[in-house]
Amino acid sequence: MTKHILILSISILSIFLFSCEGNGQNRLTTESDHQHFLNSINYNSIMAKSENSDKIVRSEEEWKSRLSSEEFRILRKKGTEIPFVNKYNSHDVEGVYVCKGCGEPLFHSDTKYNSRSGWPSYWAPIKEDAVMETEDRSFFMVRTEILCSTCESHLGHVFDDGPEPTGLRYCMNSAALHFVPKEDS
Repeated sequence: MTKHILILSISILSIFLFSCEGNGQNRLTTESDHQHFLNSINYNSIMAKSENSDKIVRSEEEWKSRLSSEEFRILRKKGTEIPFVNKYNSHDVEGVYVCKGCGEPLFHSDTKYNSRSGWPSYWAPIKEDAVMETEDRSFFMVRTEILCSTCESHLGHVFDDGPEPTGLRYCMNSAALHFVPKEDS
């Protein structure tokens, strides 16, 4: 009886592994593969994109294999990076900031401004549905958390002390973003 259960278990496991391998959904991508994917994103293709991608759902193990430990802490564990010494706080180049987790466009450099908060700040997302909001009650306060609408990675928070025309300050973590520069024509 035990021998039959063992053979049945191995057979089911083999079928599951071989059936999932072909579509790439369960293939673990390394951090370097993921960085290569992000570096291959083209400004013109982002700007021509009219719809968000389908939702992306990954296991914690898959996220850990794709992201650096710092990126994982911020994107998946809702961490915050140190202000003023992050990659995009003083960044002033024309282009698009995409989600570090999935590559979806989030913010255009046209909406970036110096909020003097120490984190890159924008007065609007690239499209209204590029991000989603959720209530954050951590650290004994109530804030509005901003997530990527495609992969639900934590990006930062939004506050109502920003400039016109929206009056909003999307205060983002640089580690949650990847910058795609505008190519010269």
